[in-house]
Amino acid sequence: MSLQKLDIYNVRNILEQSITPSPALNFIYGKNASGKSALIEAIFLLGRAKSFRTSSIKSVISFEQDNLIVSAQVLQGKGSSLHLGILMNGKDVEIRINQQTSQKRSDLAYGLPLQIIHPKSFELLDASAQIRREFLDWGIFNHEENFLPVWRKYKKALAQRNALLKTKATNQFYVWNKELANYGTIVNEYRLQYLEKLKPLLSKSIARFVTLSDIDIKLIPGWDAAKQLEQQLSDDLEKDLRYGFTHSGPHRGDFHMLVNSTLAKDVVSRGQLKLLVTCLKLAQVELMFRERDSFGCILIDDFAAELDKENRTKVLQYLCEIQCQVFITATEVNDFGDLRPIENYKMFHVEHGNIKTINVPHGTSL
Repeated sequence: MSLQKLDIYNVRNILEQSITPSPALNFIYGKNASGKSALIEAIFLLGRAKSFRTSSIKSVISFEQDNLIVSAQVLQGKGSSLHLGILMNGKDVEIRINQQTSQKRSDLAYGLPLQIIHPKSFELLDASAQIRREFLDWGIFNHEENFLPVWRKYKKALAQRNALLKTKATNQFYVWNKELANYGTIVNEYRLQYLEKLKPLLSKSIARFVTLSDIDIKLIPGWDAAKQLEQQLSDDLEKDLRYGFTHSGPHRGDFHMLVNSTLAKDVVSRGQLKLLVTCLKLAQVELMFRERDSFGCILIDDFAAELDKENRTKVLQYLCEIQCQVFITATEVNDFGDLRPIENYKMFHVEHGNIKTINVPHGTSL
């Protein structure tokens, strides 16, 4: 699965550009604020219908423009292709798949699975539980087709219970506790199963990149694991009524990465933390490859900021081995390292929002 052609309109300082990327590695370089991160952002918008840099889409739309558009022809398995497009104006989102309008952002995510590593990626292990839940659930979403409808039913039941808490309509809590516990338990089970499949690949990835021992990853369900969720909801009722929201359930879930039984973020360096996050994300990609035999794109923004020279070399070697489409940005060409062993790649230079293909004879040093 790869982008054959990418068209970008009004994404930051990229007003109108089209590129034909390599199905393998794509190296993008340019000065700060040249537009190279905007190129990565455009691809991310197409796969996730949101930015990884800001929650405000209006700030992503080019100055004095009403909307942004990103579209691409995606090569899928056995030679078939899919045309994806998205238009965003800061309020509404219009999604087009094979020229047909879709209301579901999930359709984009299925059509173009993306993994991104960027300067704030370390927050996966160093910030709020919500970021880790999103990481975990995105992996399950691509791994188990029944997960999304169950999660939506859970969220619907959660919204209903929270509404009842605000009105203190206690006579209906039995019904909604049962509903919430049913779907919440299934969600938690999916998370447990997914982590068990991810762990061996994570261990393999960590052994390749990080010199650390006794590393584990543990699911935090979002309630006292010694209790059934329905019992926990019943026990929490007085507290929930007092505060007006549901305290327990998989919507409060998390996972912890542990080093010698201690939270990784508390005992490793910032550089090691970035490597652990990189390992997590690459393990997630590898798991999808094993399950689907395909993946969309890996996006790495500001390569040199994320990894030292030795680990950049290791990551490039890994990316060549898994044969996935990759887009990597850096300020200088030399930041990519020695590209001579790489057989199939394209080089792009970005300046003032203009993207130019650089012809580089393969097997030469830049």
